[in-house]
Amino acid sequence: MKKSLLLFALTICAFVVKAQVPAGYYNSAQGLTGYTLKSELSTIITNGHTAQSYGALWTVYYTSDVDNYYENDGTVLDIYSEKPNATDAYNYTLGSDQCGNYQNESDCYNREHSFPKSWFNDASPMVTDMHHIFPTDGKVNSERSNFAYGEVGNASWTSTNGTKKGNNNYNFPNAYNGTVFEPIDEFKGDLARVYFYMATRYENQIS
Repeated sequence: MKKSLLLFALTICAFVVKAQVPAGYYNSAQGLTGYTLKSELSTIITNGHTAQSYGALWTVYYTSDVDNYYENDGTVLDIYSEKPNATDAYNYTLGSDQCGNYQNESDCYNREHSFPKSWFNDASPMVTDMHHIFPTDGKVNSERSNFAYGEVGNASWTSTNGTKKGNNNYNFPNAYNGTVFEPIDEFKGDLARVYFYMATRYENQIS
């Protein structure tokens, strides 16, 4: 827990340094530690939060999830298909390749709740919070289902970029040994930050 709180504090500090937050934004959190700090950050984040519609996410992706880093080709940046050091097996054009129906990987992209919506019963505003909903391949999204992220031992399914599904291989006392989903290393930090955000922003609404 201490390690997690330290990582969370460091993440917030890095964000403050890079993001040019408004003057005084974090004043109420000064001097706080532990759970008290986390709760105050939840209050700060909540103030002024404007919930989006689920349909609005399609438009958000035109600026939030464009590949301007790897191939730098303006296609959808999909964490479940992007190959950081090789040519992607497929790419999606924003808008024209979005859908809800698919059979195979590479058919279309849809909206992936990285923090599964079944974990909070599809409740608002979590269900449309763009901070945890990524555009991803529909088939891979379906394979992920609502499995927790973890370290896969023997994969029962693998996507074109190496994202895996299978039994949890992370060994510690009382470890969960069921099915988990493991994105490639390149995006694990992004997803960890999403979970820090969700646990903080919605500390009274999700378990």
